[in-house]
Amino acid sequence: MTFHDQVIKIIPKLRVQAFALTRNRAAAEDLVQDAICNALAAQHSFIPGTNFSAWIHRILRNRFISDLRKRRDTTDIEDVPASTFASSATHEDTLALKDLSLALTHLPTDQREALIMVVIHGMSYEDLAEATNCAVGTAKSRVFRARRQLEAWMSGDLPTNDKLRLKVQALRESLKNNTSSPNIESFF
Repeated sequence: MTFHDQVIKIIPKLRVQAFALTRNRAAAEDLVQDAICNALAAQHSFIPGTNFSAWIHRILRNRFISDLRKRRDTTDIEDVPASTFASSATHEDTLALKDLSLALTHLPTDQREALIMVVIHGMSYEDLAEATNCAVGTAKSRVFRARRQLEAWMSGDLPTNDKLRLKVQALRESLKNNTSSPNIESFF
């Protein structure tokens, strides 16, 4: 049996497989036609005496997969609106961000500046040291202290030697013990 005779004989089976893949009669007919064209073009690669049915069915399946890949929608990432990737923050997240923003404003200026340059802008400690005209160790220390202070404020777990906490605690004690108003400036 010649190559062309084998192709003609297998067309009904190819139609069944193509319809099973596409679930559309017109698309199945197009797929069979494309697969037969591919098989005819690659007829030199078929080894006589091997399984012709498996060979041509594989061509049909590969053609189907290739067609699916060609039809797959692709979009340049810059064309996609940012809202597609971002999800709106929960109420708790919004409150946490507000707390963080407030805490940042209470940091000493040098620590806040160092933290923002390293964490937000991705600056190296060496670049930070050069930009702020200080030693690298000092830059690292500023970022470390800022992180530690923010963590304490955000978690509500302040260290026992925190001066502000001690002053507030002393002010509260004074208010409890005295009915007269204490001199608040003496605490600060």
